Amino acid sequence: MALFLFLVLVAVVLGIVGVAVEGLGYLLIIGIVVLVAAVAFIAVRWSRRSGRRPIR
Repeated sequence: MALFLFLVLVAVVLGIVGVAVEGLGYLLIIGIVVLVAAVAFIAVRWSRRSGRRPIR
């Protein structure tokens, strides 16, 4: 969970810098890519966890 929060924080910072500083729009795109990767990472992790429940 800490990795997910770190990736979201990095994505937000890159997005803010990419919007605020003229000529660094590529940082906004990198921030979006990092955010999508973080969401995909947490989705895969949650889907694996839900499949490990024992059958009763």
